Amino acid sequence: MADISLQKTAKTARRGRGRPFQKGQSGNPAGRPRGSVNRGTRAASLLFDGEAEALSRKAIELALTGDAAALRPCLDRSVAPRRERPVEVVLPPINSAADLLGAIKAVAGAVGCGEITASEAVALSQMIDTFFRTIDASDFDIRLKRLEERRAAERDNYHGPFAG
Repeated sequence: MADISLQKTAKTARRGRGRPFQKGQSGNPAGRPRGSVNRGTRAASLLFDGEAEALSRKAIELALTGDAAALRPCLDRSVAPRRERPVEVVLPPINSAADLLGAIKAVAGAVGCGEITASEAVALSQMIDTFFRTIDASDFDIRLKRLEERRAAERDNYHGPFAG
């Protein structure tokens, strides 16, 4: 008697190897229904219903006895995450690329005096760099328009090689 596991059946012979479905199509086009929950998650939820208060109290008690693993989630829940603080740095007015050096010097000076942190200086420097790129793009656009206008005027005034 031949081993059935080694024989190809008519169904497996038709299927391409490694691709049970056509490219771009899944076996369940509708997908998983919205709001559906895994059975394990549902079971855990049923177990913890009504026990949340007791578990929270136990975690707090463990944290108060010095258990670091219990202390961390308690502190994470009780203390809000630190947000960015407003940074006050007096920057000179920036009207052209020539003014950017003064702005960078002001940022570096604020770091040197301890008024702002290095990471805050990086954020300010990136803002100044964006400002520089904007000025550069604007200047380029102005120069290009002037050049195009000059070329158009030259074309209008040109009457050919035999004009006289």
